[in-house]
Amino acid sequence: MNSITATIFDIKRFAVHDGPGIRTTIFFKGCPLNCWFCHNPESQNPLPEEIMKSTSTETEIIGNQVTVQEVIDEIKKDIIFFDESGGGVTISGGEPLMQIEGLTALLNECKKEEIHTAVDTTGYGPLDIIKSLQGKVDLYLYDLKFIDEVQHEKFTGVSNKNILNNLNFLDSTNQPTFIRIPLIPKFTDKEDNIHQIGSYVASLKNINHVDILPYNRFGEEKYRRLKREYKLGEIGRIQTQSEKELQKIKNILESYNLTVKIGG
Repeated sequence: MNSITATIFDIKRFAVHDGPGIRTTIFFKGCPLNCWFCHNPESQNPLPEEIMKSTSTETEIIGNQVTVQEVIDEIKKDIIFFDESGGGVTISGGEPLMQIEGLTALLNECKKEEIHTAVDTTGYGPLDIIKSLQGKVDLYLYDLKFIDEVQHEKFTGVSNKNILNNLNFLDSTNQPTFIRIPLIPKFTDKEDNIHQIGSYVASLKNINHVDILPYNRFGEEKYRRLKREYKLGEIGRIQTQSEKELQKIKNILESYNLTVKIGG
């Protein structure tokens, strides 16, 4: 029995936007970034924490420390759906690289069961950690928000040098990777930023698939429930991109000879 533990805050079954096929997504708690537009603010704190219930002033604890064996036992219930759809397990967050022991153990258990694995990551972490995962991850879902370092640091709290260095390593070692761009109106969806991302990804040798992720407002209510400030401010004025706007962004990226999909 695998007694290594991880702190998770959710398990989502029958996910269809977290990689190929039908997937079970495991959400690890804790993230080193502090993005203004994070739609899972409950993922940021690595420890279990209180959150107000959505329909009352009562609180509940979000985040549980579980053994990897407990997680794999839940995952195995869905193997039939993985086999029928070409799906598998996606480990998301938060930032899974923050819990490398639990992440590695879970990936190893999935390998034993021949379950396809994807890691949804900001890419922020020591290169040695990325190297240690070689051969364990079938697909990286790799966030790119900004290429400009100043903007990245301002709106996420960290530099992107490490993120880009790690991406270059994945490219140089030909590890399957999909780029994902969370489209935040007035921030990451600006035309100059899309061109910068397109140009950067086009410079890579082995990575050319990009998913563009339309903005959603699902996280707004969570900030109130966590009693935190939502840094985007006047959220009511920010709406998800229209089909026309999404197609324009798709066209820009495709002009760099990239394979582009709207949605995950």
